[in-house]
Amino acid sequence: MAFNSWQEIIWMDGYGFYVWLSFGVSILAVGLLVVHGLLTRKTLARMAVQEQQRQQRLARRKQQERSRSKSTNDSTS
Repeated sequence: MAFNSWQEIIWMDGYGFYVWLSFGVSILAVGLLVVHGLLTRKTLARMAVQEQQRQQRLARRKQQERSRSKSTNDSTS
């Protein structure tokens, strides 16, 4: 399909509104998917960091409890 002017490209024999609307909706949908993916990735990264920090806190507390129980056992013996 060849066009002689920009106006013909825009109007596309009367179907331009539907053609350009479909392009616009498609580009909008893809854009929303990209944004959603980026936001989800950011959220998951933040959750992973929080979980890692939680695991580190639990490990420190466990180590402190072992140290306390060991020192208590040593002083009672």
